[in-house]
Amino acid sequence: MPVAGPSKAAIAKTPMNGKGSWDLEARLKEESLLLIRDDDIVHEEECLRHPFNLKVWLRYIEKKAEASIDARIFLYERALKQLPGSYKLWKSYLDMRVSTLLEGEKDPETGLRKPLRPLRDREWERVNNAFERALVLCNKFPVIWIEYCSFLMNQNCPTRCRRTFDRALRALPITQHPRIWEIYLKFAKFVGGETCVRVWRRYLKLEPEEAENYVDVLLELDPPRYAEAARVLASIVENPKFVSRHGKTQYKLWTELCDLICDHADDMGTATMDNLVVGTNGEGLGRVEKLDVERVMRSGISRFTDQVGKLWNNLARWYMLRGDWEKARDVYEEAMRSVHTVRDFTMVFDAYAAMEEALLSRAMAELAEQNPEVPNPDALDEVDVDLRLARFEKLLERRPFLVNDVVLRQNPHNVHEWEKRVELWLERDNNQKAVETFTEALQTIHPKKAHGKLQMLWTHFAEFYEKGGDLGKARQIFEKATHVPFRRVDDLAEIWCQWAEMEIRHEKFDQALEVMGRATAPPRGTPAFHATIRYNDETREPQQRLFKSLKLWSFYVDLEESIGTVESAKAVYDRILELKIATPQIIINYATFLEEQKWFEESYKAYERGIELFGYPIAFDIWNLYLTKFIKRYEGSKLERARDLFEHALDKCPAKYAKPLYLMYAKLEEDYGLARHAMRIYDRASRAVSDEDRLEVFNIYVSKATSYFGLTSTREIYQRAVEVLPDRQAREMCVRFADMETKLGEIDRARAIWAYCSQFCDPRMDPEFWKLWHEFEVKHGNEDTFKEMLRIKRSVQAKYNTEVSFISAQLLASRTEAAAAPTSMEDVEAEAKLADERSEMERLEDEAVEAARASRGGGSRVVGFVRATVTEPAPPSAPSEEVNANPDEIEIADSDEEEGEGDAGEMDVDEDVRGVAGVQKREVPEGVFGGLAAQAAAVTEGAQEKLGAKERFKRKR
Repeated sequence: MPVAGPSKAAIAKTPMNGKGSWDLEARLKEESLLLIRDDDIVHEEECLRHPFNLKVWLRYIEKKAEASIDARIFLYERALKQLPGSYKLWKSYLDMRVSTLLEGEKDPETGLRKPLRPLRDREWERVNNAFERALVLCNKFPVIWIEYCSFLMNQNCPTRCRRTFDRALRALPITQHPRIWEIYLKFAKFVGGETCVRVWRRYLKLEPEEAENYVDVLLELDPPRYAEAARVLASIVENPKFVSRHGKTQYKLWTELCDLICDHADDMGTATMDNLVVGTNGEGLGRVEKLDVERVMRSGISRFTDQVGKLWNNLARWYMLRGDWEKARDVYEEAMRSVHTVRDFTMVFDAYAAMEEALLSRAMAELAEQNPEVPNPDALDEVDVDLRLARFEKLLERRPFLVNDVVLRQNPHNVHEWEKRVELWLERDNNQKAVETFTEALQTIHPKKAHGKLQMLWTHFAEFYEKGGDLGKARQIFEKATHVPFRRVDDLAEIWCQWAEMEIRHEKFDQALEVMGRATAPPRGTPAFHATIRYNDETREPQQRLFKSLKLWSFYVDLEESIGTVESAKAVYDRILELKIATPQIIINYATFLEEQKWFEESYKAYERGIELFGYPIAFDIWNLYLTKFIKRYEGSKLERARDLFEHALDKCPAKYAKPLYLMYAKLEEDYGLARHAMRIYDRASRAVSDEDRLEVFNIYVSKATSYFGLTSTREIYQRAVEVLPDRQAREMCVRFADMETKLGEIDRARAIWAYCSQFCDPRMDPEFWKLWHEFEVKHGNEDTFKEMLRIKRSVQAKYNTEVSFISAQLLASRTEAAAAPTSMEDVEAEAKLADERSEMERLEDEAVEAARASRGGGSRVVGFVRATVTEPAPPSAPSEEVNANPDEIEIADSDEEEGEGDAGEMDVDEDVRGVAGVQKREVPEGVFGGLAAQAAAVTEGAQEKLGAKERFKRKR
C-alpha cells in the first residue's frame, strides 16, 4: 500500500515563489493519485480500457464502498468526467454527498432532516455546486430536483429554495409537477407569511380542487388571514361544480363560511392586494376587494330552501355583531315569513326571542344603573323599556300563528291547519278574523288537492253561523258546498247529510226530508242514461254520481224509518234495490223493518230479493238468517216449503259453507220430519261438505245413527268414512270402528279393521295406534294373531322407512338375489348389514315372547293369550330337544295314518278355553245376530259327540 501524501491543506499552506514554486495543479494531481491503492490496479486498468462503460465504473465504486470519503469523491468525479450525463452516477454521487451532511428520516410534515455539520461549513456549498453541475445535463430528472430542493430546505435559504422550485417547475414537464408541488407546499407552509400565500395561489391555478386546504393554511398562518379565507370559501360555494375532497356537502361549506364570517366580523373589511375572484361564472361575485357578506349569505339562503334556519341566524348575527339591531330584527322577521319547515322556524324564532330577551334585560339593567340626579340625554327611560317588553310579549303571542303560517306555506291545501287557524282566532274571540280565515281557506284549497276533510271545513263554517243563530247563512253555506267538485262522492254526500242533521237539530223535519229528497234525485236524463252512470266512474262529476251513494241512501232510509211512514220507508228501500246499490246489511235491515211491522211475507220477499242480488258467499249469511226466522215462525206447519227453501239454498252452495245449512236442514227433519230423512240429509252432508268439515259431519252422522237405529247401523257409515277421509282422520275413525266391533263381540271384524288401518300408520309417527292394537291383541288375540300383528308392523315400518342406509340395503339385496354370487366387497358388506338388521328385529321379537312366557311361568308365551291348540309339555328327560326345537315350527302330518293320532290329541274349544287362566266367557247380545242365534243353538243341541278340528272340517266340507 502506498504511503499517503500530504493533505490539501498542507499544500495550500506551502509557499510559492516564482522560480522554485510548486505547480499547484501538478501537486493536486499527484495527491489524488496517492488515493489509488495497489488492489485498485485491476479496476483502474479496466476503466482505462473501457472509460465509457457504466458497469465498469459501478463495479469500481462498489469495490470502494468502504474507502474514505475523499477516495470515493475522487472516484465519482473521474467517472462523471467520462460519463457526465449518467443519471445513476449522479444519483449515487449526490446521495453520498448529502449523507455526509444530513442524517435520519425526513419529517413527514416539513420534509426536513437532522444536519450533521453547521450551516456555515463550506461543504454545504460544495454539495450545492455538485447539484448544479448535475442539473446541467440531468435537468429532466425530477428526483434530482426533489433531492436538491429538499437539501436546500435544510439550509434556511428560503429565497434560493423558492427560486430552485420555480426552476424545477420550468424545467420539468407538466406531468411531473405534482411531485414537485408536494414538497413545494410543505416548504411554503414551513416558511409561512406572504410567500406561503403566493405559492398557494399559484398552486390553485393548477389544482383548484385544493381550495379547501388553502383555507386551512390561511387560518393557520400567523397572523391568520380570515378575510382571504372567507373569500376563498365564497368562491368554493359559488362554484356548483366544486366537489369537496374531504367529503363535505355544499351546505356544510356554507355553514363554515357563515361561521367564519360571524366569528371574525371585524376582519371581513380587509381587502386583498390582488382582488381575489369569487365565483367561476358570470353569476358569481366577480373580482372583489371586500366580501359582500349579505349577498353571499342570501345566495346560500336562496339555494338551500329546506335548511336555511342556521343561515338566517348567521345573517342576523352578522348585523348584531355590527350593532345594527333593527336590521337584525328585520332579518328575523323576513326569515319567519319565508322558511318552509318547522325546524328552521324553531331555530329562527328561538334566536329572535333570545335577542329580544337579551336587549330587554340589558335595557332594564341600564335603567336600574342610571343615576336620576345626573342628566343624560342618551339614557333609556321607562317608555323604551315598556316598548321593548311589549314587543317581546307580542312576539311570543304570535308564535302559534307563525307556526301555522309555516305549515300552510308547505301545503296551502292542508285542511287541518286551516281549522287550527280558525280555532286560534275563536279562542281569542275574534269572530271577524275567523270568518276571514274560513273564506280565505275555502278560496285557497283546491277540492282535488285537499289534504284532509274539506267537507268538514264547509260544515264547520255552516255550524259557525248556526251557533250564532243565523240559519239562513248556514243554509247558504251548505248550498254553496253542494256545488263544489269534491274529489269523492262520499264527501259530497257528507255535506247533504250534515245539512239534514242541522235541520233535524232545529226540528225542521219536513225540510230535512226535502233536503234528502233533493240529494237522492237522479240527474236530468232518461233511465237508460241513469243506468250507464257508475258510482266509481271518476270521469264524471260527483254531483252526477251522487244518487248512487249508499251512504246517502242509508241516511235517508234511517230518516224515513224515524220520522216517515212505513210506505215511504218501504219505497226508499225499494228504490235502493232498483238502483242495485244495496248491501247485505241493507237487505237484512229491510227485512227486519218489515218484520217489526208484522209484514212477515214481505220480509221473506226481501230476503229472496237479496239472495237473487247476491251470490255465494254473501248469500250464505242471508240464507242463514232467512231460514232461521222461517223455522222459528212456522216450525213444522209448512214443512214442504221449508224443504224447498233448504234445497234451493243447497243448490249452488259451495262446500265451504254447506255444513251449517245441512245441519240446520237435518235438525228440521229430526224435530218435525222423519228420522230416515234426517239420515239421508246427513249422508248428503258427508259427501258435500269440505274436507275440513267432513270428519265432524261423520261424527254427528254416527252419533245420530246410533241413537236412532243402533250400533249395527253405523258400519256402512264407518266404512265410507274410512274410504273418503284423509289418513290421519281415517285412523281415528278406524279406531272407533274397531272399538265398536269389539263391543259387539266381532273380534275378527275388529282385527281386520286394525290390519286395514295399519297400512297408513307409521310406527315411528303413530305409536299410539300400535299401542292400542297391542292391547287389543293381548285381550282378545292369541299367539298367531300377535305374530301376525308384529309381521304387519315390520312391513309397515319398512314401507315408511326413508333412511338412506335401509333403502340402499334393499337395493343391494335385490341385486344380490338376481346375481349368483356377490360381485364386489360392497355387496357383501350390504348383505351382511341387511342380515344383521333382520336378525336384530327377530331377536327383539323373541325376547318379547320369552318375557311373556316367563311371566306366565312357562305357559303361553304372551300374557293372556289363548293358544290355538293345547300341546303336552315335553318330558323332563329330554331338555335338549326342547331347547333345540323351533318354537314357531308348525307340525304337519306326513300321511293319513297319523290323522287318528292328531285327532286324539286335540281338545274341544271349551276345554281349550278352560285350560287358560284369566279368560272369561260372556254372551253376545241376541240383537246383534238376530235369527242366527236360534239356528246356532239348534246346531249345538244336535251335536252328540265331540269331534276334532280336522274331522269337523271334513264333515262341514
